[in-house]
Amino acid sequence: MKQTKMLVNWLVACAVAFAMVTSAQAAERIGKVVKIKGSARYSTGNNVWQPLSVGTLLKAGALVQTAKDSFADIALTESDVVQPPTASGVGAGGKRPTATQDLVRLSEDSVLAIDKLTVVNTGAEKVTETQLDLRSGRILGSVKKMAAASRFEVRVPNGVAGIRGTLFAISADGVVSVGIGQVVISWTKADGSTGTQVVSEGWQFDVRSGELTKIPDIILNDLKKFQVDSLVYTAAPTTFVTDRTIYNVSPN
Repeated sequence: MKQTKMLVNWLVACAVAFAMVTSAQAAERIGKVVKIKGSARYSTGNNVWQPLSVGTLLKAGALVQTAKDSFADIALTESDVVQPPTASGVGAGGKRPTATQDLVRLSEDSVLAIDKLTVVNTGAEKVTETQLDLRSGRILGSVKKMAAASRFEVRVPNGVAGIRGTLFAISADGVVSVGIGQVVISWTKADGSTGTQVVSEGWQFDVRSGELTKIPDIILNDLKKFQVDSLVYTAAPTTFVTDRTIYNVSPN
């Protein structure tokens, strides 16, 4: 309970801090598709759909949908410098994206709306605000260390998850799995009250049942594979935590 209260207070403090810096000029971040398996499409409004491909640039307001047996990896960055990987695992032109980039994978039969992607340069640091709306299906995410006032939120039909420097999987039906770090999920209960749960690494929470359990092996394996894939787009070594084992993974 004490840990939950501390993290909820942290989320409130982040919101206040972000409001304080919005007097600075906010710039738009961008999503760039860096990998696709199978097929996917996107829309920028008016229900007009276009095929999604590697290199597609997505701004706030875009809606992305994947087909069966498909997925799409989207790097969230401040420019379009992210390059698709080559056989050597390095971006085209020999460049790797910086370690501050976030990566999300939209799994099969999923729909994701990009509601907000902004960055504010306060002079001392860059404060980002990311809001994603997972309408159906599942996403996996690798979110790097952010400024204290930054926010990264994933909305689902019945709640919202606050992410901070972590490796996670979230489904639209409210199942949150954390491989690294912590996620705070808030949702509306059947009686109309609000529930809040902190999910730490190695654990999974289901808002439908209210149960906190160890992550099933199948989800752990998905997160581990996604983490390895995400290293193509980051220069920083990272760790993957399970029940008993820490896997040290380096891109070099």
